[in-house]
Amino acid sequence: MIESLPDTTVSAVTRRLVSMRQESGVSALGHVLTLVISASGELDESAIEAANHASSEHPMRVIVLLSRPEAENRLDAEIRVGADAGASDVIVLRASGEVASGVEALVTGLLLPDAPVAVWWPEEAPDRPGADPLGRIGQRRITDAAAPDGSAWDVRIAGYSAGDTDLAWTRLTRWREYLAAVLDQPPFEPVTAVEVVGSEASPSTELLAAWLELTLGVPTTCTLLDRALHAEGLHSVTLTRESGDAVLKRLSPVHAALSQPGQPTHQIVLPRRTLSECLAEELRGLGEDVMYGRVLEQLARNRAAPTPGTNA
Repeated sequence: MIESLPDTTVSAVTRRLVSMRQESGVSALGHVLTLVISASGELDESAIEAANHASSEHPMRVIVLLSRPEAENRLDAEIRVGADAGASDVIVLRASGEVASGVEALVTGLLLPDAPVAVWWPEEAPDRPGADPLGRIGQRRITDAAAPDGSAWDVRIAGYSAGDTDLAWTRLTRWREYLAAVLDQPPFEPVTAVEVVGSEASPSTELLAAWLELTLGVPTTCTLLDRALHAEGLHSVTLTRESGDAVLKRLSPVHAALSQPGQPTHQIVLPRRTLSECLAEELRGLGEDVMYGRVLEQLARNRAAPTPGTNA
């Protein structure tokens, strides 16, 4: 069920939401959090679709806030419940003119009581999410440096505060799991050097290199390939040990190859993660991601004083 409320107020939206839930036969709330999606311009249905998919794991209220400061003063809303909202309520707010300047007040009146709040900027994000009016109400603040209007890493590093995370980091989960599994198998030799290769269009490349350098404490080379010549994303990771190199290399959007000395090359399933998968993972833990913060610090050190042979 979808209903539009033109030129409305937050209190009117709240009342109508309660009525729509009763009319659709879903009067009881079983939501565990509120997700606020902040954007400007037109409505991005892919972000709402990702939230609806994630709601099957995390039943929630989704508030989509579209700010248009240049338009006339008004608030338009759209409410979605039932089959059109997954396991969530979806409230789309289009705030125009001076109404858009009070985004925190608009959202606060629609938050679920006594439930944690996550704020997600699918595209352009503030330099310091934790200091943003919306960011201040969120326990988890999600950005995406790989988005077309995503922030540069130097800005993201300088603006980091506990509770921040980025989907460029979330996309690395399976790579990190496979690399950890490689080191848990014979030969149990220390890694002496690491090389990470990926497109310069992929912030995940630098993040993975910083994580490996921080975790293994060895010289790490990060090679960024020209985005005009190479597809975006990670290409390969090479772990150098005394007996030879272990190489994890992407072959396609779905498969990768793992080669190690004395063993046949194995083809493994390593699909690129979907937006809904990444969002669902980020909503599992709404506290501080300590490792992500430490990796950003390592990345800042690499950029300030790169080690010999490092192209990061």
